[in-house]
Amino acid sequence: MSGELLLTGATGFVGMEVLERYLERSDHRIIAPVRAADDAAAAERVHATLRGVFGIRARRYERRVQAIAADLLEPDLGLSPARREEIAGRVEQIIHVAASVSFALPLDQARAINLDGTRRVLDLAELAHDRGGLERYAHVSTAYVAGTHRGRFRECDYDVAQTFRNSYEQSKFEAEQLVRSRRDLPTMILRPSIVVGDRRSGWTAAFNVLYWPLRAFARGLYPAVPAIPSAPVDVVSIDYVADAIYELCRSDAGIGQTYHITAGPKASNVAEVVELTSRYFKRPPPRVLPPAEFAECAKSFTGVQRSALRHSAAYFPYFVLSTEFDNAAARARLEPAGIAVSPLASYLERLLDFATRSRWGKRPIGRAEALTA
Repeated sequence: MSGELLLTGATGFVGMEVLERYLERSDHRIIAPVRAADDAAAAERVHATLRGVFGIRARRYERRVQAIAADLLEPDLGLSPARREEIAGRVEQIIHVAASVSFALPLDQARAINLDGTRRVLDLAELAHDRGGLERYAHVSTAYVAGTHRGRFRECDYDVAQTFRNSYEQSKFEAEQLVRSRRDLPTMILRPSIVVGDRRSGWTAAFNVLYWPLRAFARGLYPAVPAIPSAPVDVVSIDYVADAIYELCRSDAGIGQTYHITAGPKASNVAEVVELTSRYFKRPPPRVLPPAEFAECAKSFTGVQRSALRHSAAYFPYFVLSTEFDNAAARARLEPAGIAVSPLASYLERLLDFATRSRWGKRPIGRAEALTA
């Protein structure tokens, strides 16, 4: 039996997919800290996640996952000293996925989860390391710690005098800084870009980021968008992200490294996304205008159109990027294992099929159901 893995965020979109890989492909036992009133409530949340992931096969995995009530917002994760010691003595690996992905939180609230929560998980990692059992702490960050940096952003890049568009980017940047400061720990940093649904089925548990403007395209609510046609749109499917995290965490070769789980050279661009989405929904494409010109054009929008723009405003800055995420190190590790990113154009139709079938999340469809449909 392999040593135990502590996985935060196991009931979230990325975390549940990482959980699935470890249960299907390894013999690890998993400790899953979950925000809940007690361990029984935490177990129910995790078991519900397993049912959504595996369907009728969920029971075969339940005994390998120990759900514990914990909270990133509480000192020591809300665990008693005895419980922390007991967990630290068992853990061989920690993968920290849990985070707020909201772009709209005030900075102090984003920091409370993404920065202070990371600090508390790192403190547990330090305790496990002191007990002699920790082999790896893998921190799931984001490629958008690049912030407003222009041009190529390499896996070895970090502080390049960038500024940030929102509290999410800044708090994730600061969390990376914290991870990098723990030089005694065997850490690695994994940076996905924009994560969308499964490229095989289109399934997603999270209709955010790219899905907001896609939904507005579906309803014909954008006469125009503030964007640059050639701006890269770096999108990766959830199955690629989870496969990459699993593979990159399998050996000691990546300790001390940062990897971009991104589309890299296969990234799409604004013009392609607009064209393909408009074609799918059989609607005329919106005009793609520079932000200053768009601001003038938007004065003539209807009330419904203005409402759609307000809901999408946090995502529009990502349509004028000039950042390219170099993923050479990740590709060198992943491609020999048969794990390769796909261009968005090759599976966008499946994403849109699932989105319309599930009514953009209003008619929930479980992962197991989607993959067998």
